[in-house]
Amino acid sequence: MDSLRLALTYVKDWLSWLPNPVAAVLILALAVVIALAVHNWLRKLTRRLLAARYPNIFSIFTQMRGLTRLGLLVLAMIVALPVAPLGSDTSLLVARLLLIAIICLVGWASITALHIAADIYLRRYRLDVDDNLLARKHNTQVRVLLRAIDAVLVLLTVGAALMTFQEVRQYGVSLFASAGVAGIVAGLAARPVLSNLIAGVQLAMTQPIRLEDAVIVENEWGNIEEINSTYVVVRLWDWRRMILPLTYFIEKPFQNWTRDSSALIGTAMIYVDYRAPVGAMREKLEDIVKHSKLWDGRVVNLAVTDAKEQTIEVRCLASAGTAGQVFDLRCEIREKMIDFLQHEHPSALPRQRAELAVDKDSANLRIVAGDGAHHSEPPRELKAGRN
Repeated sequence: MDSLRLALTYVKDWLSWLPNPVAAVLILALAVVIALAVHNWLRKLTRRLLAARYPNIFSIFTQMRGLTRLGLLVLAMIVALPVAPLGSDTSLLVARLLLIAIICLVGWASITALHIAADIYLRRYRLDVDDNLLARKHNTQVRVLLRAIDAVLVLLTVGAALMTFQEVRQYGVSLFASAGVAGIVAGLAARPVLSNLIAGVQLAMTQPIRLEDAVIVENEWGNIEEINSTYVVVRLWDWRRMILPLTYFIEKPFQNWTRDSSALIGTAMIYVDYRAPVGAMREKLEDIVKHSKLWDGRVVNLAVTDAKEQTIEVRCLASAGTAGQVFDLRCEIREKMIDFLQHEHPSALPRQRAELAVDKDSANLRIVAGDGAHHSEPPRELKAGRN
């Protein structure tokens, strides 16, 4: 730093023939150029030393690129400011701006450090694996709390920067003096925002939902895609996005299919005739799931769950590792079970029954349908005779 200040002093002496404002601008601009050049050299050096051998450490330096650039610029301006021939008022203004920049730099450094620490911590918990229940739990908790802490750090940074101005400081004192009514009004106005922020902290701690949880909300099935500070993005099965406030998942009931485990039991209902071979269907179901890549080997069952006027209801149960696999397995069971009945037991398919009876007095043919309704028409031989 002393070498830089000495070099800038030489530049100042060399530019003594120029007006002071012009010389000051040139000196500050030279300090900025030197800082950017040093930053560019350091960035290339770290790339050469770390990119190939230590990619994880290099990624951390990459995330800090903007922060280090601002730090070098502020440092260079602090060194050059005493050398630049500025007036007292201008020097005070630039010094105040540098103080604000330092405060912003500290806040930015705190947020960046938190994000880097969170990324390093979450590297152990990958979401792109099948059994990702623990990973979804930690990712949800860390990211929701990280957004809440980011909001607090931003507010503290802005408040500290504003407090450098005497006028703002006096306004803050007068505001605290009359904070009774103003606090009530502000609380009522900010109630939705505050309620969502508090709901975000509750979601992070209790975790009724996590990232990539399969949920049913508003009669729609989807996955939790994002959990932000005030709202949740649900990715629906047809790629639509449903945006819901955080308070929705605290105040209203919803279904979470992957709350404690990703595995689910799927149900496929099939309606067949009373003559359907239930035992053969049970054996066929076991054969279907055993040859399916979607079945997790835990649950398979077939049972007659209802008997109606025309058909019986057969319930096929099978389990799979994820909600998407359960849906595909249910479709596979329906398709193969229907194909089995069509080719092996066509008599088991649902059919409509009717009773035929001849009324001797009126010589009409009465058709008694399965629903009990009576329909009359002349017998076929009578129709032929009339024709």
